[in-house]
Amino acid sequence: MPIVNEQCFHCGLPANGSAACTGTIQQTDAPDEEHLFCCSGCLSVCQVIHEAGLDNFYQRLQKYESNITPPPEAPADIDQYDLSEVQQEFTQNLSNGSLQARLMVEGIHCAACVWLIEKALAGMPGIIKAEVNLVHHRLLLQWRAETVSLTQIMTRLAALGYTAIPFNMEHLEGAAHQQNRALLFRLGFAGFGAMNIMWISIALYAGAFSGISIEYRHFFHWISFAIATPVLLYSGGPILKSAWRGVCHGTLSMDLPISIGALATFTYSLWQTIQGGPHVYFDTVVSFLFVILIGRYLEALARQNASASTLRLMELQPRMATRIMADGSEERIAVRKLIPGDLLRIKPGDKVPADGAIIEGNSHIDESMLTGEPLPVHKQRNGTVFAGTVNGENPFIMQVKTTGSATVLARIIHLVESAQGSKAPIQRIADRIAPWFVSSTLLLATLTFIYWWTTLDFNTALLSATAVLIITCPCALGLATPMAIAVSTAFAARNGVLVRNGEALEGLSKITHVVLDKTGTLTTGQMRVTDTLLVDEHDTENSKERLLLLAGAVERGYSHPISKAVCATVVTEGLHFLDCQHAQLLPGMGVSGMVDGQQVWIGNQRLMQQQGIHLPEAISTSCNHIESSMAVPVLVAVDGKLLGILRIEDQLRDEAFDLITNLSQHGLGITLLSGDSKAAANHLQQRLSTHANAPIHVIAGVLPEDKANHVKTLQKSGQHILMVGDGINDAPALTQADISIAMGSGTDVSMECSDIVLMSSDLSRIAWALDLGDRTITTIHQNLTLSLAYNIMLVPAAMAAWVTPLFAAIAMPLSSLVVIGNAILIRRHMRNKRPD
Repeated sequence: MPIVNEQCFHCGLPANGSAACTGTIQQTDAPDEEHLFCCSGCLSVCQVIHEAGLDNFYQRLQKYESNITPPPEAPADIDQYDLSEVQQEFTQNLSNGSLQARLMVEGIHCAACVWLIEKALAGMPGIIKAEVNLVHHRLLLQWRAETVSLTQIMTRLAALGYTAIPFNMEHLEGAAHQQNRALLFRLGFAGFGAMNIMWISIALYAGAFSGISIEYRHFFHWISFAIATPVLLYSGGPILKSAWRGVCHGTLSMDLPISIGALATFTYSLWQTIQGGPHVYFDTVVSFLFVILIGRYLEALARQNASASTLRLMELQPRMATRIMADGSEERIAVRKLIPGDLLRIKPGDKVPADGAIIEGNSHIDESMLTGEPLPVHKQRNGTVFAGTVNGENPFIMQVKTTGSATVLARIIHLVESAQGSKAPIQRIADRIAPWFVSSTLLLATLTFIYWWTTLDFNTALLSATAVLIITCPCALGLATPMAIAVSTAFAARNGVLVRNGEALEGLSKITHVVLDKTGTLTTGQMRVTDTLLVDEHDTENSKERLLLLAGAVERGYSHPISKAVCATVVTEGLHFLDCQHAQLLPGMGVSGMVDGQQVWIGNQRLMQQQGIHLPEAISTSCNHIESSMAVPVLVAVDGKLLGILRIEDQLRDEAFDLITNLSQHGLGITLLSGDSKAAANHLQQRLSTHANAPIHVIAGVLPEDKANHVKTLQKSGQHILMVGDGINDAPALTQADISIAMGSGTDVSMECSDIVLMSSDLSRIAWALDLGDRTITTIHQNLTLSLAYNIMLVPAAMAAWVTPLFAAIAMPLSSLVVIGNAILIRRHMRNKRPD
């Protein structure tokens, strides 16, 4: 095979160095070709692109190269992000025809950066939404591709001084490691300079009392200058560049006051050194730069710790899987290459790589990462398993059903990221305040400088103004809300409670009334036969087993919950199903069929009356009693003779009574919506009120379409409603409520119409979610109070010349660390209230 290109096939650079290599590339619709590459890295990337079926990327790239020239500061491969083949990996098509993506943005330092990015992008045509998460440095972007391209958006960000790339786990790990490494190097260099310049300062201060000669003093000043200059340019370089870019674009970032303070102090010290003056503050410049970098490094580590729960969720899915080939052999394959239908062998202790079903073997599966339940779940043939769960003691073979972003784990991660990137209404207060901080800081620093220069001296004016510039920072204010939401949503996800957005957490703290759906919420949603009653106990030809056999034979072909309950009881009792002919469904009444030559009728009293089957008064009384106790009486008759009654009911969950008690202790009103009769509803109300020792209002005979109207009625009375349902037939009511919680089992959770999804059916998590909402809002209020109190107390102190620039440099990052630390305490507080 000839070499097609003399330049690197991937990047286009000359491939004439020692690292140059050749490689065979598999074409989709063409013979394999051998290409030249400048290095093995380009070869590997090219092979991955072709394996993923994106081989036309290079053709499209050549087409776009002549039309798109990215700016020098933009990523070199920025044009590839406009290709549909590439965009499908990180974008989502929304119902309104727009695209949505999450981008990692490098260069964000404070709330002012968030404000700048959001305002700059909001002014571009075609941008629908641009929300920046200060905690994770991510941009949630919605745009119309026909109006503006992603390349233009990323170019605009680059012009502002921010580099944006599509978010994924590998980029996140690499970017975080690179940024922390660079920050650590600058911090170390500043620390080395601070240690050395401090010796010079000690000598100068000591010499002031012992009479050091002018020549030695000037020499030490120049040594201080030699140490401070590289520290200012290298360690403080990113701060100076960020401030300069902001000035060039007519915006004010929080790096501007720091830069002005550092440059003013440095320039004045240099002028004093040239003039031979005694007042030099090179040590102040180096020291507060060193302390600021320490604060930023600690803040980066604290943010990483706060978002660790989300990262652990991402790490749950393994990277490799063992696939069974058609000939029975096995191979190790990357999880991203799995397709539905693949057979995988899962060994004990392995993580399940995709969603699927067991086709051979059985084992206990640890699903705590999905549901929050600590006990493993036993799975056997046809049992559903989910990506990220951990196999227990036995190996098994599974068939892949869904992979990648379609798995339950991927949906959970997407939901958590959406929640962490969202903004609660209370955060808008901080967003409105943050842009005014910089201009206010500059104004206060100017007034401070003028006052002390006119009343005392230039040195006091300079140091006081510098302290004001450094100590005033909206970072703590900007972190107050997003940090609390990030910690809460990630911790909730690890406990089986998925929160869609920050508004849900804030809304939970305002709830005054809870509306509960009965079936599937307070009850298990699974009917079962709890009793079998015979009409004639002395009839030797009839028995409870025969009653179940006849009912099971006719009900076997139907999927109604009552049919499933009867068939499940037949299996549980170890009975064998009889054959049934001429089965017929009688809507609203029951079913019928021929079993062993006998006509069998199964249904309600109306069916029996229609068929002319006599119902003794005692039987009618028993049916009414069963109905009034939340159960369903199913009558069984053969050849015109009534044989007995099957009592079928939906069981209340074990934790239902505790839930009612907890909601009552929260001071919340409780309404239960039930489709049962009035008598059954009264029985349920009495049972719940008695056992839970709490008042509860039950509304009977409610159809699914009427539930939303009941919620609306409560809202008109001034109540803030929390609706809890199964997320399917309760969708209108869940949408109508102020906050909604959908019950889920981890297989088909309703994430569209509800604000919160419970991955398990544990009702105790409802009260736990309410506690989490209260705790989150309390923490946000505490953080806002702390950040405002910090500025209110220390800014006047700096203006009064009571605070040095070094102390200001220490206090500024500490305010952010206090806010972050207080947010992390949410985990500790809620861990003590964990439902399990």
